[in-house]
Amino acid sequence: MAPQAASEAPAVSVIVPARNAADLLPRLLAALDRTTFTGPWETIVVDDASTDTTAQIAEEWGAQVVRLGAQSGPAASRNAGLGVARGPLVAFTDADCEPTPGWLAAITAALAEADIAMGPVLPVPGVPRTPYSRTLRIEAESPLFETANLAVRREVVDRVGGFEPFAPVAGVRTGHRPTVGEGHFGEDAVFGWRARRTGARTAFVEEALVYHAVFPRGPRGYLAERWRLRFFPALVREIPELRSRLTLRVFLSPNSLLFDLAAAGIAASAITGRRGPLVAAGPYLARRVVWRNGWRRSVARRNVAVVAGDAVALAALVRGSLAARRLLL
Repeated sequence: MAPQAASEAPAVSVIVPARNAADLLPRLLAALDRTTFTGPWETIVVDDASTDTTAQIAEEWGAQVVRLGAQSGPAASRNAGLGVARGPLVAFTDADCEPTPGWLAAITAALAEADIAMGPVLPVPGVPRTPYSRTLRIEAESPLFETANLAVRREVVDRVGGFEPFAPVAGVRTGHRPTVGEGHFGEDAVFGWRARRTGARTAFVEEALVYHAVFPRGPRGYLAERWRLRFFPALVREIPELRSRLTLRVFLSPNSLLFDLAAAGIAASAITGRRGPLVAAGPYLARRVVWRNGWRRSVARRNVAVVAGDAVALAALVRGSLAARRLLL
């Protein structure tokens, strides 16, 4: 990746927050190097106080590096990148992503008529996945404005004021909020909706494809991520517009609706001693549980992971609903 000449004003600034991403960053930078975008552009990697060689690798690839002295999270990292960005258009992606060659050209072209552009995010093809794997899949315009694949006019960023770390349950009884160590939550959604409220136009660009890494993990990591859904009711409190995107305005997704119905049916059966309420569990079991070859250990483990994850999600949403005083199940 050739460094951007200081005297040449870039048309686009690509901002990448990164922490301890030495193993991932070369794939991202190599992917950016294959871009078909023909205009001048710059890559800014914000090193969020990494303890590995993230900053050194970024510099070796010719990216501009901004170093943060203390771990501050992706919202602060993106703001730091914006502080040195020179392009009138800004594109965001993450260190664990691999944009396709046409990504930058397609997503910035959409900004000719839109103020914010998003594109699809799919797991890196060919990488084996288990029920516990962590990755990202976005196939349509998302109300969460995930910055794994997002571009925006700089004037919109300045109007909104950049990214603000989201404190989901500040000021309520539990008093807990996500710390930097727990990872980020919701700051890109808050940014996107603040922009929408100022009249920003959005577009979803199918051609602007980004691949996301697939990370192996065990049951503990998978369930811990499901538990973080307790922050989602507070996000709905912060962004009331999200309510219309929910299933029946109350349930996080169709899957959560089916699981809640199943849980209610099982509870009713246990309380009344009747089998009839168990019928409510049928749609969930039909949709979420794999029955073919269910005797195999791999299939059984998959089913246990799915059901346990949905149970933890329900508990998390109930906890979050009580804390944020916003019903979301």
